Amino acid sequence: MKNKKLITVLVIAGIVLLLVFWGVSTRNGFVTKEQSVQKAQSQISTYLQRRADLIPNFVNTVEGYTNYEQSTLTAVTEARAKAGSATTAKEQSQANAELDRAINVWVNAVTEAYPNIKADTHFTALQDELAGSENRIATARKDYNDAVEEYNVAIRKFPASIIASISGFDKADYFENTAESNSVPNVSFSK
Repeated sequence: MKNKKLITVLVIAGIVLLLVFWGVSTRNGFVTKEQSVQKAQSQISTYLQRRADLIPNFVNTVEGYTNYEQSTLTAVTEARAKAGSATTAKEQSQANAELDRAINVWVNAVTEAYPNIKADTHFTALQDELAGSENRIATARKDYNDAVEEYNVAIRKFPASIIASISGFDKADYFENTAESNSVPNVSFSK
């Protein structure tokens, strides 16, 4: 009789121990996935900042050729500031779309008004850097959304969702494109 009670207690203790190990392992997996999401968002921020840092160089290059329209340039500068201060994926997405619009309007206005600027080597180099930045941003957005998908799926699957709920893991937001940000800004500088 004592042996049966001892075996029963050991089996129950073993099951509880396995559940505890599973819970800890599952929670640690969520932490890893959550960190992947944060790292991917940081990459987006880095590339958005790189693109924003190119804008003053564009302004300086354009100033040498033009009497650029101040209101258009102000819109670019304000959009650049918003992009630099955005912290969440949603804020970054919105700021990115606004900056895309502002750059598109400004660059198109300048190149139409001053076609000779397209021959400037510094301007052409900046054009290439901007296009490269746009490609990096697109790749970083995809990587971020992939990390968010993996994380969101993991925290919603049963029975792991119980651990996620208890531990306070919440759904992450995707980096969503607005209608304006679905395409790379026009930086071809041709009519």
